[in-house]
This record gives sequence, structure tokens and C-alpha cells, in this order.
Amino acid sequence: MTTPNVLAYGLLGLPLAFAALPIYVHVPRYYAEVAGMPLALLGAILLGARLLDAGIDPWLGWLADRVARRRMVALALLPFAVGFVALLNPPADHVALWLLAALALTYLGFSAATVAYQAWGADLGNDSALRTRLTAAREGFGLLGVVFAAGLPALLAADLSDGIARLSWVLPPLLLIAAATTFARVGAGQPLQAPRQPLLPSLRRVFADLAFRRLLLVFVANGIAAALPATLFLFFVADVLGLEKVSGPLLAVYFIAGAASLPLWVRLSARFGRVLAWLGAMTLAIFAFAGASLLGNGDLWPFAIICVASGLALGADLALPAAIAADLGERQGQAGACFGVWNFIAKLNLALAAGLSLPLLGALGYVPGSGAGLPALSFAYALLPLAFKALAAFLLWRWRHSLEI
Repeated sequence: MTTPNVLAYGLLGLPLAFAALPIYVHVPRYYAEVAGMPLALLGAILLGARLLDAGIDPWLGWLADRVARRRMVALALLPFAVGFVALLNPPADHVALWLLAALALTYLGFSAATVAYQAWGADLGNDSALRTRLTAAREGFGLLGVVFAAGLPALLAADLSDGIARLSWVLPPLLLIAAATTFARVGAGQPLQAPRQPLLPSLRRVFADLAFRRLLLVFVANGIAAALPATLFLFFVADVLGLEKVSGPLLAVYFIAGAASLPLWVRLSARFGRVLAWLGAMTLAIFAFAGASLLGNGDLWPFAIICVASGLALGADLALPAAIAADLGERQGQAGACFGVWNFIAKLNLALAAGLSLPLLGALGYVPGSGAGLPALSFAYALLPLAFKALAAFLLWRWRHSLEI
């Protein structure tokens, strides 16, 4: 496979990630402040919708091993685009029902497209090095999409909420251009197919792989460490740091650092192995979380440095574990099923982060924009993720020999 094909494959990751940032980062605060939804109700809806979304991923992965990957991606893009536009343009009445319905439609399209797209990449790679490059290309373009989504609201309108609403209309043309390019320049690949099995036996075969089970446990701990600050980022920047007006540029710095670091992590993984490179990134993230716990009102430049450091670690989190999972999925002959389980775990982390942290903060007295409960917010944003990141690093080191393929 030539380099242009690798880049063309990765391009579709841009609009998918462009939508993911508002879904997971902007929506909680957008519906809390613009729509006036109570945190407890908002957290319950986000938790329920995300659990439902995560629950269908194993079935979608099983389906992706039984239909053409490209066809599944194409069919999923329409409900994804329609749901996303609806999500960021809520009506004045029945906001809770609108949120639930829009999330369901968006999640269905997003999940189906993502699982099939990841399995498609596993089919295209004929060795570990190429799968790492394909994963890095996908995640690199994804980070560019996130940077666009982070920076555009401030350019589209003076008010952040109006900018987020207008952001929704950027996705359809962006998605059309990227999908047309990817489908025109990337072939189907050559999947290694295991004997066709019903859903439950297929999932049992996924979990029978000891290396994959260990990788999932590391991924769970590491994913919770990432999901908590992702959910609470805007709250932390606005209320602890008092820097709401620069939240978009700070997000952009974080994701630009992640995108810029991808070639470095690919080279380090080729030289030292993916496991050791990932361990190095986890160590960097631990120092970043520790630093964030010490910050207060007006600490713009220290937090910008922390955004760069944690962004560098993000690049490894996105590229390296998914590349290991792609190898394991191809080894089993059911990459779709493996990525279905993989995405189920990723979304479960995000669901728990939103569904548990927001009500917990409300119970501890935190009220967005009021200045109350800020120590609890700092703890949930920085110190709690630090503990989960340390656990992930310990497990990865302990199982390093079985995970380096």
C-alpha cells in the first residue's frame, strides 16, 4: 500500500472526530446552560444514551464481519449527519426528549461507521508496522477534525453557544468531501475471515484471547483517566481557571499537540516497541495531571503547558493501543468483532465519566458558574484521572511481554 492510500484512508477520520468533540465535550455544558437542564437529569440522559450506544457496538462489530466494510460505512453516514445537526439545534420545548432522540440517531450512525471503518483499516494492513501507520493516519486526521471543531465556534459567532449551533451545519459538506475521497482512493483490503459464528460465540472467541483481555483492562483504566477530564474540561477552564473565553484555543492547543506527536510515537514504537512507547506517554500524562491539580484562577500559561504535555500523551493513547487491537483482531480473523468490543469499552468509559461525575459534583455542591464546589471539580478533573492513569501504567508494565506483537 502506498502512502497516498494511507492518507486517503485516514481522511474519513476527520469528519467523524469533528462531530465527536461537540458530542462528548460541548453537549453537557451546552444543554446545562443554554437549555437550562438540571445536572442530575442531564447526567442521567447522557448515561442512558451512552450505555445504549455502547451496548450495540459488539453487535455492530459482529455485523461488520458479515457485510462489506465499505458498504456499512456508507450506509451509516446519513443518520450520523442528520442526528448531529439535530443535536446542536434543540427546540425550546421538550428538550430532554429531543436530546435523547438526537443522541440515539447520532450514536447509531457514528458507531456503525466507526466500527466498520476501524475494521476496514485492519484489513488494509498486511503487517503490524502498516497497521500502526494506518491507525496513526486515521487518528491524525481525527485530531485535525477535533481542532477544527474546537476552534470554529469562536469564529462562527461571538457567543460560544451560537457558534456551537452553527458548527452543526459544517459537518454535512465536510463529511461528503472526505467520504468521496476515501471511497474513491481506498480499496476494500483483504480481511482474514474466521468461520462465521453467531454473535455470542463470536464474542466468546474475542474474550478467549488472553492478550486481548489484558489489553482491554489497560484500556479501561487508561480510558477512564482520559474520559473524566474530557467531560469536565469546559467546566474546569471556566470555573477553576476563569478562562472561558479561551477554552476553544486551549482545546486546539491540546489536540494540535496530539496530532503533531503522532509521527514521533510511530517512530518510537518502531524503535522501542509500542508498549514501551505507550508507557512513556502515560508517564508524561501523570505529570500533567499532577500539575493541573495545583492551578487556580488566571493560570493561563501553566495550563497551556499542561495542555501541550497531555496532548503529546494523547497521540500515543490514540494510535498505539488501537494498532495493537488491530493486530489481535486480524490474528483472530474477526477484526470487526474485536473493534466492536473495543468501542464498547471506550464508550462505557465516557458514559460512566459523564453519568457519574456530573451528579457526584452536583451532590458535592458544585454549581456551574457559581464558584461553589471548586475543590471537588479540581479533584475530579485532575487527581482522580491521575490515579487511573497510574493503574493503567502498572498493568501495562506487568503485561508488557504478552502485548508486544
